[in-house]
Amino acid sequence: MAAPKITVTMPCYNCGDTVGGALESLLAQTCADFEVVAVDDGSTDDTAGVLAEYARRDSRIRTFSIEHGGVIAAANAGIEAARGRYVARMDADDEALPERLAAQSKLLDEHPETGLVGCRVRFGGCRETCAGYAHYVDWTNTLLTHEAVSLNRFVEFPVPNPSIMFRRECLDEHGPYRDGDFPEDYELLLRWLEAGVKMEKVDAELLVWNDPPTRLSRNHPRYDVSAFYRIKTEYLARWLAANNPHHPVVHILGSGRTTRKRADLLLDHGIEFAAYYDVDPRKIGHVVNGVRVRDRNDVPEPGAGFCIPYVASRGAREDIAEFLSDRGYVTGRDCIPAA
Repeated sequence: MAAPKITVTMPCYNCGDTVGGALESLLAQTCADFEVVAVDDGSTDDTAGVLAEYARRDSRIRTFSIEHGGVIAAANAGIEAARGRYVARMDADDEALPERLAAQSKLLDEHPETGLVGCRVRFGGCRETCAGYAHYVDWTNTLLTHEAVSLNRFVEFPVPNPSIMFRRECLDEHGPYRDGDFPEDYELLLRWLEAGVKMEKVDAELLVWNDPPTRLSRNHPRYDVSAFYRIKTEYLARWLAANNPHHPVVHILGSGRTTRKRADLLLDHGIEFAAYYDVDPRKIGHVVNGVRVRDRNDVPEPGAGFCIPYVASRGAREDIAEFLSDRGYVTGRDCIPAA
């Protein structure tokens, strides 16, 4: 049998209630030149039976079971079995909209310099009870170009993992998911960006990203806040070493407890702080770990120092970006946002 153009890899664990819907959404794609490699990660429910039934119905669905080893083992097993020129990822509780595979593969066809593509995604949870996650999805949907993805990589995870499609060569050159005490999807993205992989998004909603209570990012310690900041800081420190003309010295915008807790992780990587900057007059003049808190208006002129706005809250982040832009700062040259 000829190899398909696209392989969709789908790790599956105890998802008997949802995986049928995910597979139905793939079978309804306008692009027919694909296969699905669904890996049953030692499920204890009826996942294996559901997968077997779909494999009997359609030869494009290939499925096999492995001993339960977690999502990374299952994801990499699917990747290893993939035969497609392009490899897509999808979770067993999400829904691919009909044009997903056609639109993403078209972008890769037309832009050989691009290694990985995403898309805008539709939030599938409750916006009232899961407002933070919904706002995060909205934010990712504003990042469509490689420049936007690259320059915002240290704020949050800019390309939702279930939405990606990439060239097989990226795997050969930069490796699959790695196992460790960090979110494997974020680490892969940071590693590939660091290696120079160009990433773009299709400017269309092509995936419904559901947010069930069982989602791993809600329950597994690999995805807790501290794990995100550890891996983010490691890659940010290396980015600064390569791009900060004043390395290892930086200026930190923000001086609250959360900012200091996150920014101070850089100190373990040899980064030095010239000052903290804040808008709160009650903080200005204080000394934190030997570093003075200064008025925000005292930040150095562009070219005289490198700034990192360490602000996570919505509104404040946009305010600082506008402040630096008005002073002539260019993101990536004079500053890089983090959170």
